[in-house]
Amino acid sequence: MSEIFSVTVLVGILASAIRLATPYLYAAIGESFAQTSGVVNLGVEGIMLVGAFAGFYVALFTGNLWLGLLAAVIAGILMGLLMSFISVTLRAEQGISGIGLFMFGLGLSSLLFKTTIGTVKTIVGFPPLKIPVLGDIPIPLAWWLLDKTTLGLKTKAVGQNPAAADSLGVSVLRNRYFNVCLGAALAGVAGASLSLSLVNLFQENLTAGMGFIAVALVYFGGWRPLGILAGALLFSTVNAIQLWVQVLGIGIPADIAVMLPYLLTIVALAVTANRARQPAALNKPFERGEN
Repeated sequence: MSEIFSVTVLVGILASAIRLATPYLYAAIGESFAQTSGVVNLGVEGIMLVGAFAGFYVALFTGNLWLGLLAAVIAGILMGLLMSFISVTLRAEQGISGIGLFMFGLGLSSLLFKTTIGTVKTIVGFPPLKIPVLGDIPIPLAWWLLDKTTLGLKTKAVGQNPAAADSLGVSVLRNRYFNVCLGAALAGVAGASLSLSLVNLFQENLTAGMGFIAVALVYFGGWRPLGILAGALLFSTVNAIQLWVQVLGIGIPADIAVMLPYLLTIVALAVTANRARQPAALNKPFERGEN
């Protein structure tokens, strides 16, 4: 047990935690934009899967990782448009719509994988590098967009009191469409970060619940980018620890070790969730003329 406290292992855990935080951070920051505008998108997991497949497929057959990343973004936006149409235009119940989107993404990615690739293949993914522009989105740019721009102020207004925002000339529909699609694009990037960088392959249900954890991290972080960053790093650190526990052969059953990050998420949400910061119109469809 003492070997886990050695300098080498601790550095390895830290490096692994930063790596593993990437998909959670992109997906959670994206979801925070959607939720700040008043839309809960529980379909993040499905969007990540479609983005992961699209990115991997394009990279596999073109040999161009950047085209793969672009494909993941486009796939995410298309899924976001579908979610927006169902939840914003048709005003369907957002939770059910999101679960439906997740199931659609899970089934679609599995079907496309079986019919186009058929077996698990690997690619040479992105080496460790800082992606221009995209590398800055998760925290500083997200904070700036939400707190320091007119777009961010409109988004918060739409999420807090859409009727008042509408009376001031803000298009609630356009704002929610934009933010849901922005969040979905980042979820696509999150999926691609798995298939093009972290594991360099695609397989069915590759994300294994990451999208749902990302949604939980938005609540954990109080709809604030820095809070979401803290949550993503906390979760990924515990995840990295359980991986190292298994690698070092420490006498903890593997099933318990794998369960630890998810147990931590439940406990953290129960202890830290601050409903006072929740957008007042979250999960509430808007129709002009209604209060």
